[in-house]
Amino acid sequence: MNEKALNFLGLMRKANAIQIGETDTGAAVRAQHARLIVIASDASGNARKRAESFVYGRNVPLIEVPFSKEEISDKVGKNGCSMAAICDIGFADAFIKALCADEPEKYADTAVIIEESLKKANKLKQERKTHETNKRNGKRRKN
Repeated sequence: MNEKALNFLGLMRKANAIQIGETDTGAAVRAQHARLIVIASDASGNARKRAESFVYGRNVPLIEVPFSKEEISDKVGKNGCSMAAICDIGFADAFIKALCADEPEKYADTAVIIEESLKKANKLKQERKTHETNKRNGKRRKN
């Protein structure tokens, strides 16, 4: 079992970068904060359908993790947790890479999607930083 990936869930909870439970996961997806939805391996069929309905028509990957509800609940400190929404792209990338270390064929496609999102986010962050620097220094765009 991948203990490193499981520990990332607890770290995300402490950093407030994860929304736990069906209600909070749905709210994070609707507010466009969710970057990755994870569902427990022993989640009920109803929970799976709800998670699929949350991501339907949105660009948010949904993965089933090899952890049970009990294992996830122990790490995040909330009972009966069958799904969660990871809201930070950096944490989502680290989490999916940790999962890929054990089962690369299962999570490779999702890892590529998350990595592309991370590159896009870093590019936007750099552009914002450059823009703020230019505003402070009085530089203008050249046509």
